[in-house]
Amino acid sequence: MARLEHAIDLLIYLSVALGVVLLPQIYSLVPPWLFYAVFGGWIAYLIVALAARFHHKAAYPAAFLLAVVTLLSSLPDPTHYSFAGAGMWLATATFVTGSVLQICLLVLISVHFLKLRKGNR
Repeated sequence: MARLEHAIDLLIYLSVALGVVLLPQIYSLVPPWLFYAVFGGWIAYLIVALAARFHHKAAYPAAFLLAVVTLLSSLPDPTHYSFAGAGMWLATATFVTGSVLQICLLVLISVHFLKLRKGNR
C-alpha cells in the first residue's frame, strides 16, 4: 500500500509542477478570467499536494475531484487538439502529459480506495 500511496503522491506533485509549465504558456493566450480560473485550480492542486505531503486523509479525495474537473474542462475543448496542427509542440506536450497524469491519478486513487475498502472487511 505504501508504494501505491507514494505513486499517487508523486503524480500529485507532478501535476503541480506541470502547472508551473502551463501557466506561463496560457498567460497571453487566454482571457484574464480564464487564466485566473486555471491559476485557482493550480492553487487548489498545490494545497492538495501539501495535504498529501502531510498525509491528510482528505488529500486523495480532493485530488480525485480535481483530476475529474481538470479532465472535464480540458478534454472536450477542441482548441487543445488544434495545438499539434498549429505546431505548438510545447502546448501539445503539456496537454497530453497533463491528461495522462490526471487519468493515472484517477486509476491509482480508485485502486487505493478499493484496497482500503477491501481491507476493512
